[in-house]
Amino acid sequence: MGAAENAELGGLQDEEEMVAGTAPPARKMQSLDFEHIGSLAAVAESLSPRSKWRMALRSIRIVIFQAKINVLLPFGPLAITLHYIPGNHQGWVFLFSLIGITPLAERLGYATEQLACYTGPTIGGLLNATFGNATEMIISIYALKNGMIRVVQQSLLGSILSNMLLVLGCAFFAGGLAHPDRDQVFNKASAVVNSGLLLMAVLGLMFPAVLHFTHSEAHYGKSEVSLSRFSSCIMLVAYASYLFFQLKSQRSLYSPIGEEEETTEDEEDEKEITQGEAISWLFVLTIWISILSGYLVDAIQGASESLNMPLAFISVILLPIVGNAAEHASAIMFAMKNKLDITLGVAIGSSTQISMFVIPFCVVIGWMMGEEMDLNFQLFETATLFITVLVVAFMLQEGTSNYFKGLMLILCYLIVAASFFVHVDPKSSDNK
Repeated sequence: MGAAENAELGGLQDEEEMVAGTAPPARKMQSLDFEHIGSLAAVAESLSPRSKWRMALRSIRIVIFQAKINVLLPFGPLAITLHYIPGNHQGWVFLFSLIGITPLAERLGYATEQLACYTGPTIGGLLNATFGNATEMIISIYALKNGMIRVVQQSLLGSILSNMLLVLGCAFFAGGLAHPDRDQVFNKASAVVNSGLLLMAVLGLMFPAVLHFTHSEAHYGKSEVSLSRFSSCIMLVAYASYLFFQLKSQRSLYSPIGEEEETTEDEEDEKEITQGEAISWLFVLTIWISILSGYLVDAIQGASESLNMPLAFISVILLPIVGNAAEHASAIMFAMKNKLDITLGVAIGSSTQISMFVIPFCVVIGWMMGEEMDLNFQLFETATLFITVLVVAFMLQEGTSNYFKGLMLILCYLIVAASFFVHVDPKSSDNK
């Protein structure tokens, strides 16, 4: 009997232990289920229409109402309204379009910077250069469509000069004042490669001009255009190879100096909108800029006459200053934060992209449109570009910057601007 009682008691104890052992995991599973349900509820709440409207309003508040420069936004609709009012208002339409595009270009740069926070510094600099040049590309395509080849050539040349002298100069100057006790340092290898590409672009622009002015064409009027189209295809291949070299083959060569010292907390602080919102704003702003660019191009010739200002000065100086507003703002901001590698990626990278991609791309697009756009930018413009590339290459060869180098670049740009103000374009009469 005693043995039987002991067996019964043992069985009861085993059952109690099993119940006691399995009861807490059951409670844990129950709590995990509640947590899972809570997380699903949070996701559902974020996907609800009310939450989407709240996120959209927050994004609009940050992008549209946070920047003080957006007080200039009403000038865009005002320019469109003036365009359809009877009378000669071309000068005002041009000025208002110019002013209206300025905040859009700056906000385009802001959206690109926000997107760059999610992509890293190398691709971020490339994105800044690409979308920073969206304004110039849109204006160029509209001008090409209207047969204004000289406006395309001069505005793209002006963008290169503005980026290399004014934007880079202001960035060096502001960065030097923000850090007056020492020289700022950047990746010299990247700057040297960009300088080499810019010299290659000068080579591509120089030979059609030399061929024209020495009257040594094999087929007059055709060899120049054929050489330009062939050179444009070669330049596009060179730029594609440069992108592969920069982003895939030799990424370590382009890693910013001091990148390992940067913390992810700083990057998180810079993120004000989501990646999807940044992409959406890029499309919205690009469409709005393209609409205003059409009215701007239509009013250029009338503005030149009504304002008594040379067309070359408007194309080379005024248009690029507005188009480069995004690069100008972002380059200065990054220089003051001592991120000179991104500054060079924006300023010099933008100049490289215009000379090696945008200009050849416009030649190819003109070819498709039946417009004989060539790389003959005339002797005065080609010489100006050549000297500018040499000056900037000498400034970058040490891999350091300070406020005095920035001041010299700004003063050089003032000389260039004054030169184009007194320059008479030899081809303006026949609108080539």
